[in-house]
Amino acid sequence: EHHSEVVLILSDINMPGMSGLELLRRVRTEAAPPPPPRVMMITAYGDDDSRRQALALGADDFLTKPVDFAALKEKLLALPA
Repeated sequence: EHHSEVVLILSDINMPGMSGLELLRRVRTEAAPPPPPRVMMITAYGDDDSRRQALALGADDFLTKPVDFAALKEKLLALPA
């Protein structure tokens, strides 16, 4: 049996084929088994509507490009275990 546990997803909102928001919705509604992975959304457009949508769909955080990797590291370290 192959078992792979995903603990973190970093996803861009704008992707070809499927939006990051759709991916987030699927992860939150179809992910198995618990605990669900942490999800951080990334976008070049830091508009409030995208942020609200991502957080409403269950994103744990929302980052704007260019990603500040020091800030990302702090956010990752602050996530509950």
